[in-house]
Amino acid sequence: MLEGKVAIVTGAGGGIGSGIARTLAAQGASVLVNDVGANVHGEGSDTSLGQKLVDEIRAAGGAAVANADSVSSWKSASAIVEAAMDHFGRIDLVVNNAGILRDRFFFKMEPEEWDAVINVHLNGTFYVSRAAAPHFRAQSGGAYVHMTSTAGLVGGMGQCNYGAAKMGIVGLSRVIAIDMAKFGVRSNCISPFAWSRMIGAIPTDTPEDQARVARLKKMDPDKVAPLVAYLGCDAANDITGQIFSVRANEIMTIGQSRPLRSVHRAEGWTPETVADHAIPALRPSFYSLETSRDVFSWDPV
Repeated sequence: MLEGKVAIVTGAGGGIGSGIARTLAAQGASVLVNDVGANVHGEGSDTSLGQKLVDEIRAAGGAAVANADSVSSWKSASAIVEAAMDHFGRIDLVVNNAGILRDRFFFKMEPEEWDAVINVHLNGTFYVSRAAAPHFRAQSGGAYVHMTSTAGLVGGMGQCNYGAAKMGIVGLSRVIAIDMAKFGVRSNCISPFAWSRMIGAIPTDTPEDQARVARLKKMDPDKVAPLVAYLGCDAANDITGQIFSVRANEIMTIGQSRPLRSVHRAEGWTPETVADHAIPALRPSFYSLETSRDVFSWDPV
């Protein structure tokens, strides 16, 4: 379904990213495998991870090249796109998958931990997407697939940096879809449930956390790849601005913010009438403080 296409996959050295890169190549795409080789906290640099995957793809008859530039600065993110253009001559699909974790409760989080996660996830998604935009415009087509998370869509403990970045990616994707529609460019998000290096860093200090991780271990990261491949192919040229989720063998669409309930007073509001009228009327539409594991409580199959 991707014969003749060129794809960039960031954070492709392992986990979800490697499964995506393999599937795209198997579907005929030439793939730039980007990975700086850092650990889940963004430390270290083992560039052999990306090269091993490239060797695997080539051995299977596919086309791939490795790249170890970081997504977290404009200059290096631009180099990722330039590398794809230099090697393959065009770009058709950008998969923003690179990520790190620096989990800590909000009241203990250091600014450096906040900045590190925002730079890779949110800024990195913008930088790589923006660097590819002129090429998409010039060829009147292209697709972005961005990885979001229920840490932002729903919420979770100890991940204010990660949740904020992932919710920011949703807004970024939506506006990219609106701004780039006239050029035939699509932008969608996927919220994946899968066992990966990042998920492996989740604390398991409580029985609830242990049960959550046990469920996640059942979820093969390669299950995410088929939807990514479809969203990058020509058959999906009318699908943009959406949020999907993949959970084992389930594919879901995720709701986007819209008004739920409205109250009106012709004479306007006072704090007293807000208390007496507005809040009692609106309260049934309030959301409780659920976390991702509360909302997605059924076992993956």
